[in-house]
Amino acid sequence: MTDQSPAPAVMEFLLNRRSRPAKLLQAPAPDRAALTPILIAAARTPDHGKLVPWRFVVLETAALRRLGDLVASCGTASGRTDEDIAKARACYDSSPLAVVVIEAPKPSDKIPEIEQTYSAGAVCLALLNAALASGWGANWLTGWPVFDRHFVEAGLGLNASERVAGIIHIGTAETAPPDRPRPDLAEITTWMDA
Repeated sequence: MTDQSPAPAVMEFLLNRRSRPAKLLQAPAPDRAALTPILIAAARTPDHGKLVPWRFVVLETAALRRLGDLVASCGTASGRTDEDIAKARACYDSSPLAVVVIEAPKPSDKIPEIEQTYSAGAVCLALLNAALASGWGANWLTGWPVFDRHFVEAGLGLNASERVAGIIHIGTAETAPPDRPRPDLAEITTWMDA
């Protein structure tokens, strides 16, 4: 028999969870031992066909700074403004730790690639929530660099069929941000009983 008991503490967390702005995250960040259960929790994401169409790249301090330099060179090469480059670079230069969720689709006659994409997105949310539930500040970001093929291939080691689903920045947040407006449930929900 499976355990289907209510978990009110988990529901309370989900009803009140808030990301922490990446620009406000600082050291310390989780070390490898503290990050491992967060990654394990994220990897428990629904995965139709058990294809595991995603993987993780953990960016520690030196890697983040190297990628900040690569953001600058890719931005210059693609004609980005100094402001665009500085904003994108700041995410790498100031982050204490980040986990990149790589969408890595697998060939399948039964599982459409879009379902694999959804699974990779679900991993991002699971990773974000696991980090927050573990007491860390966390934020899910992307930005123009993750759509630059040179950046993702040279900087993150992606192959031609892979792409970044999200980058989860993790660190210490000194303060909680104010809650933001949430969708009106009545406007986004249709109930069907027949």
